[in-house]
Amino acid sequence: MKKVTIQDIADALGISRNTVSKAINNADGLADATREKILKKAVEMEYKQFSYVTALTEGTSAARPEVSKGAGEISLFTASIFHMTNHFAALMLDRFRQELAQIGYSLNIHIVDHENIVHRTLPATFNQERCSGIICIEMFNWDYDEMLCRLGLPTLFVDTPIKRDGNSLPSDQLYMENTVGITKLVNDMLQKGKKRIGFLGDYEHCQSFYERYTAYRCAMLMAGAEVEEKFIICENAAAEMEKCLSELTEMPDLFICGNDFVAMDAVQVLRRLGKSIPEDVMLSGFDDAPESRIITPPLTSVHIHTDIMAFTAVDLLLTRIKEPNLDYRIVHTETELICRDSTKC
Repeated sequence: MKKVTIQDIADALGISRNTVSKAINNADGLADATREKILKKAVEMEYKQFSYVTALTEGTSAARPEVSKGAGEISLFTASIFHMTNHFAALMLDRFRQELAQIGYSLNIHIVDHENIVHRTLPATFNQERCSGIICIEMFNWDYDEMLCRLGLPTLFVDTPIKRDGNSLPSDQLYMENTVGITKLVNDMLQKGKKRIGFLGDYEHCQSFYERYTAYRCAMLMAGAEVEEKFIICENAAAEMEKCLSELTEMPDLFICGNDFVAMDAVQVLRRLGKSIPEDVMLSGFDDAPESRIITPPLTSVHIHTDIMAFTAVDLLLTRIKEPNLDYRIVHTETELICRDSTKC
């Protein structure tokens, strides 16, 4: 059977591919009636992105896995539940939990603390006998993650520790697309004559930060633009960031930041140093967190479609439960550059 694409849905409705993409990715700028029409058509045509979409399958014959109520427990492992409360993962997990509930799974959260990581122990709340699968978020200790993979349970990582040495965890992995938006922003800035572009954030924090950093460097390299190493500040914490920024004798035209929270800390630090944004230096982030839209000035960022990440996470984990011998899959979901005042857009 031929795989249904976004273009197929657009052709069936006589509308643009971009309009269909906006509806499927829950982007702003569409009338509710238009969005509903597109999503109904996607379900009707059995577009695979919606294999597990609860809101769209009520009253339709769209395929769902045959799983009975009380199917089991999906365990969420995280080392940073506080961070997740203002993180794209919080929105993703709300949808993920809803989708699991519809097919009989519960989602239980297990906090991995410092002692667990040091001694390679499982949280006391975790019962392996009841667990059908594991999803890991904000789990960036390589040795601990390898231990989880050796439990023999279906395991999905949403982002991973940095893969700088070329090794990869023996598990399914889900990421947001980290390169296109940053590449576009770099090229747009270069075309405007803004050639002094730096990177702010610890690019070894996780694989996604590393991909954003390498996207920045590759975009500069491919455009023939010089990367000034003094404008690469590998810090996430505000205090260390302030020390490094205060030692600069001049600012770049733009700092690309590892995510929105690094960028928002940078806004405060730069203001304490007497710098104005975007007049003295422009800033961009990543995640399109709600706070990025209300900060002054509003922050240019890369939007993560959290619903699509949730649906993909369900698909990856449930197919792994059903077919444990599948080759491991590494999936990136679409993101979108959102330009705002912090880069004079």
